[in-house]
Amino acid sequence: MKQTTLAVSLGCPSGIGPEVTVLAAASAPPDVRCVLVGDDMVVRRAAHLRNVDPNRFRRVHDADSIETLEARQIGIWQPSTQLQLPSRFGLPDQDAGRGQLAWVNEALAMVQAGIAQAMVTGPVSKHAIATSGAPGAASFLGHTEHLARALHAEEVVMSFVTANITTSLVTTHLPISKVPKAITKQAVSCSTYWLVRLLRALGKARPRVAVASLNPHAGEGGLLGKEEETSIRPGIALVVERLDREGIAAEILGPIGAETAYRKNDAGLFDGVVAMYHDQATIPSKLVGFGDAVNVTLGLPVIRTSVDHGTGYDIAGKVLADPRSMASAIALALKLTRSRKEASLLWRPSGRPSGNRG
Repeated sequence: MKQTTLAVSLGCPSGIGPEVTVLAAASAPPDVRCVLVGDDMVVRRAAHLRNVDPNRFRRVHDADSIETLEARQIGIWQPSTQLQLPSRFGLPDQDAGRGQLAWVNEALAMVQAGIAQAMVTGPVSKHAIATSGAPGAASFLGHTEHLARALHAEEVVMSFVTANITTSLVTTHLPISKVPKAITKQAVSCSTYWLVRLLRALGKARPRVAVASLNPHAGEGGLLGKEEETSIRPGIALVVERLDREGIAAEILGPIGAETAYRKNDAGLFDGVVAMYHDQATIPSKLVGFGDAVNVTLGLPVIRTSVDHGTGYDIAGKVLADPRSMASAIALALKLTRSRKEASLLWRPSGRPSGNRG
């Protein structure tokens, strides 16, 4: 059985990322070879904390050494950026901020070099990274924006996958006051298009997608807001043209009140929902699938999945962290690497090498 290599960044060393990563890697399917990207000391501390056999871990440094990993062994790929001291649980310092960004960049570089087939990321602290003093870190807003910039990707969409709800976002990490102006017909079209691509990669031959409204009751004909008519409806028309032009079968409906769209998606009447802003998507996703949901970045020239939760500083080191979301992220990354016919259209090349690890 040929194994798929996944580069799994640990997340913040002061949070629960290393714990859930170690546990999920230890229970990964036999056709997955997990290589944990981060500090050896952090990996082994997490393994000791969660009673994972330390003999299962082995340092690797290139593709050849990864290939020699034995069954059930887990690789540790340690970048040149190492932590000076063990990070304290719940209290990330600048060292931790620099480390977690370096690990994300190294996992990306491994995929770009063909050493791994996909990257899976643990939860990071945006604030710890942005204040770490690392080159380029001050503008860090999240994995999605960081990877888009590093890879010069023109169309990048955040999405979440749960057992019953699959959703994409038109806007991501924006103050709510800036959301209405960011909802353009092009942004609506882009988010809808890539959600259709994701659903096809997940086995939906003709996805049925609901595009949520921004305003209550889909704007009530302009009484409660005009974005539905000025941006969302034109965006739907734009994506329908694009899908027709590319010969992609899909049914796009909307704008539909968000509460209705997500309720019907959960009931199986829609295959996916396009959300207008961050919490419009994450609230229903986490209500019905927290602990199992997966964050997927669409439109990149690499496959990237992630957990649906944060750093969990309040429970870090207390043996309370639940690894299910990381396990789901690993499983979904594996599935998407096996869906290459559709994935070749789902994650398109950036058109030029980035020459940049982040």
